[in-house]
Amino acid sequence: MIHGHEVLEMMQGHTYTMESLLKAIEEKFGADARFYTCHGSDMTAEELIQFFMWRGRIAPSASGVAVQECDHHHEGGCCHNQ
Repeated sequence: MIHGHEVLEMMQGHTYTMESLLKAIEEKFGADARFYTCHGSDMTAEELIQFFMWRGRIAPSASGVAVQECDHHHEGGCCHNQ
């Protein structure tokens, strides 16, 4: 399984449509990749994207979706709040 933050790192500095994001994830991690975070596991790419959107880590923009800036590597960061 792949940690979801690898997807966030892949997205840094880029804006994707939902379709292009799913395609990029599939190309990088494989069509059958499963993801986990500190709050969930065994997620598909679509489930991971929805999870990150719900958590505010990915947000819609005028041209698609992009990562919201956050330092998730410390206790109390986006990964640990809510």
